Amino acid sequence: MRGRLDREGFAIARNAVGGELCAALIDELESLKSDAAVREKAGSTYAVRRLCELVPCVAEFARSPAVRSLIEPVLGTGARVVRSLLFDKTPDANWKVPWHQDLTIAVKERREVADFEPWSTKAGVPHVQPPVTILESMLTLRLHLDDCGLDNGPLRVLAGSHRLGVLDSAAIAAMRSQVAEDLCTASLGDILLMRPLLLHASSAARIGGHRRVIHLEFAGEDLPCGLHWHES
Repeated sequence: MRGRLDREGFAIARNAVGGELCAALIDELESLKSDAAVREKAGSTYAVRRLCELVPCVAEFARSPAVRSLIEPVLGTGARVVRSLLFDKTPDANWKVPWHQDLTIAVKERREVADFEPWSTKAGVPHVQPPVTILESMLTLRLHLDDCGLDNGPLRVLAGSHRLGVLDSAAIAAMRSQVAEDLCTASLGDILLMRPLLLHASSAARIGGHRRVIHLEFAGEDLPCGLHWHES
């Protein structure tokens, strides 16, 4: 799996989490109360930031053997969650995402440090684009809490694009013309591992129901010059 991550920028661990744990996580997520980090539409939660803080069982899941066995061979034993989110596609919040790379990190407070820019604020949390070397050393884990077939708006990725650094719009267009996309369909309990710099997108779902994904970003090293990861 580590070899595939190095070559292609993503890998899928099938049946990594049992249905009982997925059901328990869903129960906790459905009990979430409104918060600045919780986004709702038509009474349904479709996105949550600071997920580990708001839902302790998600933080426990991030420390579980099932997760550590996937993360530690890549990032080492010091790896920890540095940002956590929930995404859900429903008929009332059936969003799509264009081709992009994940270029920002969440930090505890803003500090003016060379090569960390631009800055933004999301749900009250400072975010910044760090040097590419930091992004290259991170790993994202996405746990599927629902089956996600071709009609559920699965993640689409361009294999190998993570090895090209930060790409502008022209480079993204060139990659799309040269590399066939992979559709990351998944079943409940599957885990997708991906590098933040991997080009990815998703379409709106064509059928009803949920497409819930717990999105955890991991890092194995501290940030420099007095910056600190927001969730570590």
